Amino acid sequence: MAADGYLTGKLLIASPAIGDPRFDRALIYICDHDDEHAMGIAINNPVEDLRLPTLFEQLGIESDIRLPDQAVLKGGPVDGDRGFVLHTPDFAHENATLRVSGNICLTATRDVLDAMASDHPPQKAVLALGYAGWGPGQLEDELQASVWLVADPEEALIFDDHFDDKWERALHQIGVNPAHLSAVSGHA
Repeated sequence: MAADGYLTGKLLIASPAIGDPRFDRALIYICDHDDEHAMGIAINNPVEDLRLPTLFEQLGIESDIRLPDQAVLKGGPVDGDRGFVLHTPDFAHENATLRVSGNICLTATRDVLDAMASDHPPQKAVLALGYAGWGPGQLEDELQASVWLVADPEEALIFDDHFDDKWERALHQIGVNPAHLSAVSGHA
């Protein structure tokens, strides 16, 4: 945890003990965390058969460039029809962009989609539908129950499209061998 006890800008790695199939092997980038709530975007769960160009076409967003053929992610079970874009700070909208950490921002307005379709898109961006959310004390309870491991995120984990092994890579990043994890948590 950060010095203030909050996890904004951290990566949650689901342990096998999570017990919720929606978060099995999930990686969630925490965008906001305080006493009242926590909010994050799952970064390793692509929507089946939905790519960025298709979504932009469905939304009627015209593109000045050829959009990258990248996956759209399932950001979490809350507000699944709303888009959230994690991106580099070379795009920012004064009242809509949240600077989460040094090189990662979050924008949830059409402005970022228009920028992604322009000839000056953010250097890196990933679009997710929905988010993961927790009420007061809920995330802290889950951390005490050992259902999440916490890590400092590597930019590649957030933005790359190697979804099949992101969970394992995140575990290796913190020195954990996935084969040594158990679905049963214990208390000393």
